[in-house]
Amino acid sequence: MFQESDDKNIITHGRTLFVDIFKWVIYASCIGIVVGVSTGIFLKLLGWSISTVGNYSYYFLLLPVALFLSALIVEKLAPEAHGHGTEQVIEAVRLRSGKIDPMVVPVKAIATIITIAFGGSVGREGPCAQIGAGISSAIADIFKMKDEDRRKLVICGISAGFSAVFGTPIAGAIFGVEVIYVGGLLYEVLLASFIAGLISYQVASLLGITYTSHLLNIVPQFNEFVFLDVIIAGIVFGLISILMIEVIYWVERQTLKIPLKTPVKGLIGGLILIGLALIFSTQYLGLGLGLINSSLQGTPVAWYSFPAKILFTATTLGFGGSGGVITPIFTIGSTAGALFAQVMGLSIPTFAAIGLVSLLAGTTKTPIASSIMAIEMFGASIGPYAAIACVISFIISGSRSIYPSQVFSLKKFI
Repeated sequence: MFQESDDKNIITHGRTLFVDIFKWVIYASCIGIVVGVSTGIFLKLLGWSISTVGNYSYYFLLLPVALFLSALIVEKLAPEAHGHGTEQVIEAVRLRSGKIDPMVVPVKAIATIITIAFGGSVGREGPCAQIGAGISSAIADIFKMKDEDRRKLVICGISAGFSAVFGTPIAGAIFGVEVIYVGGLLYEVLLASFIAGLISYQVASLLGITYTSHLLNIVPQFNEFVFLDVIIAGIVFGLISILMIEVIYWVERQTLKIPLKTPVKGLIGGLILIGLALIFSTQYLGLGLGLINSSLQGTPVAWYSFPAKILFTATTLGFGGSGGVITPIFTIGSTAGALFAQVMGLSIPTFAAIGLVSLLAGTTKTPIASSIMAIEMFGASIGPYAAIACVISFIISGSRSIYPSQVFSLKKFI
């Protein structure tokens, strides 16, 4: 009798589990398609805007107007869209079960395009994560989902947006479930995040979004000296992570003391960026992809490359610019890695790649996603080195994060 009852319970549990898996395969697939399309459209519009505005030699002189308009649009239409995107999504998942104002999607896209096209030093991934999360939240509203399901769906949106913008579907999926709680992966969302990320990446690719491959043909053979170099590099990148986080927070605190509305502060920030561009170079404006590519190709960098990019990024974000922070992290990490290699007499492409992902691990507290991203972007041979440096950078930077809304679930942070 008891055996028969147990068998029935097992069958019932199996059916429930199958229905639940099937449900999330459908949900995640839909999110992947919708976010892949929306991200693809956003990236196309952004690319067109950058190329159009870039035809004019002194386009960056309009930065004060661009930051003013960007801040004004956000302030008037969707205040929730301020900042660099991912931070606001983390806050929504933690405090509001993923509830996001639908107006965030178009407002964030427009404000970011204006900021980046005219030279604001921000990235694409924050807006894509916020757009993906906003769309996911809207879909949850349409189908009247429970709070827990909405939360999972929004995390899928983060993963899908990240995967589509960088062309790293596995790292994107892991990033979405790792970034919310430091030290605790949300395993219950893992399958759905993988599906959403993979489909979003494929859809964006079908829409014509291309991803640059940086496969490293020459990676040093492992020995005790290379091992020591990687450990030292991880420590250095962890310290640079702290520097970047502290500078961005410091600039933000200073701008809060200015008794002016945010759009007016944008005018001031734009003027500062013009001055910085004239002092350093216009290559530190915008996404900074040229600096990333040259570092990964082995071109030596100026000693001030990564501090200058930190300053450009902190100024843009602090004075009302809209956009992500991960692409600037990539620029800062790759140039810091190239400089480290120059000083130590090592392979510039190898350590530029390690610096790129290690700074991501140190600033966003996502060592697993960062290590996987290294393999997806640069090939399997860099994996062991990148993983060591990422974990060390993560530990060295401690409890500091570029996302203050993250929850640290570690009992003791080394």
